[in-house]
Amino acid sequence: MVALELIDPDPRLHASWVEVVAEFGGVGAHMHGSGWLFEEFADLSLARLERLVEQLRRDGEGLPWTGGVVKCDYLWIVEGDEMVGFLALRHSLTDALRRDGGHIGYAVRPSRRGEGIATRALGLALDRAAALGLDRVLLTCDDDNQASWRAMLAHGAVLEDVIDGKRRYWIPTSR
Repeated sequence: MVALELIDPDPRLHASWVEVVAEFGGVGAHMHGSGWLFEEFADLSLARLERLVEQLRRDGEGLPWTGGVVKCDYLWIVEGDEMVGFLALRHSLTDALRRDGGHIGYAVRPSRRGEGIATRALGLALDRAAALGLDRVLLTCDDDNQASWRAMLAHGAVLEDVIDGKRRYWIPTSR
């Protein structure tokens, strides 16, 4: 079994990225944790991916849509040369992120769901959050997203509340 890793977005995985985008629905797809929530993927060329990766590097220096400037690490969840999902680790919270988004967002490609990938990737993200000096992180998910909140509970998540159909959990980074 190939180890699951979190890596910086890498155009060398272009073919796998194209497959992932297609699985999420292609043009206009909503891919949590990708940094491309509103991007339309009509152009799936290598050149376009290279531009998107460069944009993520720039955007990682600050996320103005969050209601403030928040540094974010955009990461790909991979097994070997296969991209299996997206993960975003935000270094701090704004009021907007406290309501919806939290410190960590993730998505697993549909064909690989149900394999524990989100749970394992979240564990890796918690290690990274601890290395950043965060003693706990906030994660949010839709109330009906049982797979996501089960991944959180596997890491000791504590439900703070449910607001407007969003569950908000705090997870300690030391386990």
